[in-house]
Amino acid sequence: MEMRKKVLIIDDEVDLCLLMKSYFLRKNYEVYIAHTLSDGLHRLNEVAPDYLFIDYNLPDGLGWDKLPEMYRKHPNIHFHLISAFRPTMPADLDGSKLTIWEKPISLKALDHFF
Repeated sequence: MEMRKKVLIIDDEVDLCLLMKSYFLRKNYEVYIAHTLSDGLHRLNEVAPDYLFIDYNLPDGLGWDKLPEMYRKHPNIHFHLISAFRPTMPADLDGSKLTIWEKPISLKALDHFF
């Protein structure tokens, strides 16, 4: 039996998380959600997702600031960065494992990737 792919969404916008959760559940993914950076980092280590969606601006810090550390600890994850604006990418990241999504994220756009 094939293992279901796992998605972790770290974003403080509850509506966006629910929309994305329903999208991925319909595609038979396991979905995990965190609304703060600290909770998200805890879930990341606990869940070991295949895909991570992380918002830039979270209530307790900037999600993207943790990316170099996440890259080192979790080299097999494909990272999806979410932002309402397009900040500068950290220079030391491998762009091949990285996708940037500008808010609002449309399900049609997700369909092109998933």
